[in-house]
Amino acid sequence: MGIKNRLIIMNFLQFFMWGSWLISIGAYLGGTLHFTGAQIGAVFSTLGIASLFMPALLGIVADKWINAERVLGMSHLIGACLLFIASTIKDPVFFFWIMLLNSMFYMPTIALNSTVSYIILEKNGFNIVKDFPPIRVWGTIGFIAAMWIVDLFGWKSSNMQLIFSGFSALALGFYAFSMPSCPPEKSKHDKSLISSLGLDAFVLFKQRKMAVFFFFSMFLGAALQITNAFGGSFLESFNLTHPDTFGVKHPIVLLSISQMSETLFILTIPFFLRKFGIKKVMLISIFAWVLRFGLFGIGDPGSGLYLLVLSMIVYGMAFDFFNISGSLFVENEVSPGIRASAQGLFMLMTNGVGAMIGGYGSGLVVDYFTADGVSNWRTIWFVFAAYALILGLIFPLVFKYKHKQEATI
Repeated sequence: MGIKNRLIIMNFLQFFMWGSWLISIGAYLGGTLHFTGAQIGAVFSTLGIASLFMPALLGIVADKWINAERVLGMSHLIGACLLFIASTIKDPVFFFWIMLLNSMFYMPTIALNSTVSYIILEKNGFNIVKDFPPIRVWGTIGFIAAMWIVDLFGWKSSNMQLIFSGFSALALGFYAFSMPSCPPEKSKHDKSLISSLGLDAFVLFKQRKMAVFFFFSMFLGAALQITNAFGGSFLESFNLTHPDTFGVKHPIVLLSISQMSETLFILTIPFFLRKFGIKKVMLISIFAWVLRFGLFGIGDPGSGLYLLVLSMIVYGMAFDFFNISGSLFVENEVSPGIRASAQGLFMLMTNGVGAMIGGYGSGLVVDYFTADGVSNWRTIWFVFAAYALILGLIFPLVFKYKHKQEATI
């Protein structure tokens, strides 16, 4: 088997195992185990907590002491065991701690997966910029495929999604050990923990432009967790009013349109950045979040299905125009000496602090508008839409950035 095909399998499995539970776990925790909104939000906050420090720690291990593919493999094997344990737990506190441990070993593998791919492609004479994206897109395909399998097999409200993810992690763990060797490069400049965490890039907060950018990155990072945590529960709440509709029978398949949209909007980013610049592109992203939440508020799986589908399509713009464009903006705006640290800071603000705020905050909002086990989803989504709208109104007033159209990304 060719090396590109081997990397495709690795990238496919990397996100396949995540897609097996990330979008559907909320429905299982809320509908089957009867966790509160805050308890569900806490589970999603584990992704943010782990992202604060674990990618940097395991990155240092791979940089200095142990082959990257072995760190990747060991992390997935440990994660598999934790997923199997999680599938047996019904207590919200114990479940939180096990999923926190799982996140601590899964979140670093996203970067490790890329590192292993880069090293192997480079060793085999491939152009990373040209050849990695077509390989990486199979990760998104894997995420979507897992969502469909969990939905069509009826596992969206059961612990089978965690067991299924555990076996996928087990397969990837062993598979990673079969990849070509990716040893630590002794000639590399050793990065301190502070640099790996992006803390030496905190000097950027002295620049008003970058300080505003990073703060809004944190607030937008919070928005991402909201539909991940409660999208499935929202659709399943229509069981009584729209029991025979496609959206109720297959909510995860419906939600997967969001990931399909994401793959398409990635391709439009270079054009939008060159034409409009980061300020307008991020503003588009913010108002796309307003539409994402607002359309959830007025849509339903019956006559309003088209509104839900439109919300899924808008998600691709909301996610990509912030996450991908923001990363490219950081790459272009900071000096070469702190680029890696600045990217670490961007990840810390979005996937770390932002994800924690989004996980806990959204859970509290859901609980506030829930009475006798019934959530007022329309009001909940409108609150989230108002949150995004406030960001959209403030952002252009405080983010001062002049775009030069002739600049290229």
